[in-house]
Amino acid sequence: MSAHCQVTGRAPGFGKSVSHSHKRTSRRWNPNIQRKTYYLPSENRRVTLTLSTKGIKTIDRDGIEAVIARIRARGEKI
Repeated sequence: MSAHCQVTGRAPGFGKSVSHSHKRTSRRWNPNIQRKTYYLPSENRRVTLTLSTKGIKTIDRDGIEAVIARIRARGEKI
């Protein structure tokens, strides 16, 4: 499972860890990704989405039907 949110588009950030001696090593900041299943009443089926926690809050605010419509408008298949 990739660390990418289907609603918000959040993906890992990349950068460097800097030690006390100032030696730099690569690291990555992963978003908090969850797999959530929602019921779509209009299609009478369930959909499983890969979401960040902000994406979950967006679905709670706007509703699953509106969010699925936005994802499909982008051309992503669900």
